[in-house]
Parts: sequence; structure tokens; C-alpha cells
Amino acid sequence: MSKYRTAMGKTIDMAALTAKNEKTRAVGNMKVNARGDTIDAQGRVIRTATAKVNDSYNKTVGNRSAQPVRNKPKTQPPKPNIDLSQLNEFEREIEENLEEELEIEKIKAQELKNK
Repeated sequence: MSKYRTAMGKTIDMAALTAKNEKTRAVGNMKVNARGDTIDAQGRVIRTATAKVNDSYNKTVGNRSAQPVRNKPKTQPPKPNIDLSQLNEFEREIEENLEEELEIEKIKAQELKNK
């Protein structure tokens, strides 16, 4: 596949040559090794070539399913402070039962998830 013949007639296996030297610092002003990993002055890998490819792919693809999933904590909005003395009898009854109904709905949702 990746075997080439030189002008002098020798055969060179380029795949074996690149595999042998993939950790060697590349010549040029880019701080990379032969594999494409970003490296520091001592030759330690800072960022792999695979990570760079994944980031550039995620930037170009507009599909949300291709983007990495980040777990964002769900924050509940603060409960409004309601002065029950300003409400009429019907409104007070609704406010008092609201928390109980929310608890019941949470329990129902948990049961549906467990099934």
C-alpha cells in the first residue's frame, strides 16, 4: 500500500517509517510532533491530534446531536413570596394546595421513570 520505490531502486515502507517516528518533533515552526499532536518545548503532548479534530468537527457541524453533551445543573427559579393575607379565600386555598400537588406530580414522574 504505502511502499514506494526510490530512484535508486530501493523500497521504502512509508507507513512503518511514520509509525516509527510519530513521537518525533516535526521540523518547522509549528509545535507539533509527526503525528500532529501539539507538544511543548520538552516534547510532552499538550493536546492530541484526535482532540483537535473532534473540536474542529464539532465547530463545523450544526447538528445538536453531534455536539458533545454537557451536563448543566438544573436550577430552580426562586419561589415567589406570596402574602396570604392579601388573597381571598379561594386563592389562599389554591396556594396552600399547590405544593402538595407538585409533590404528587414529582412522585408520579418518578414512578413512570422506574417502569
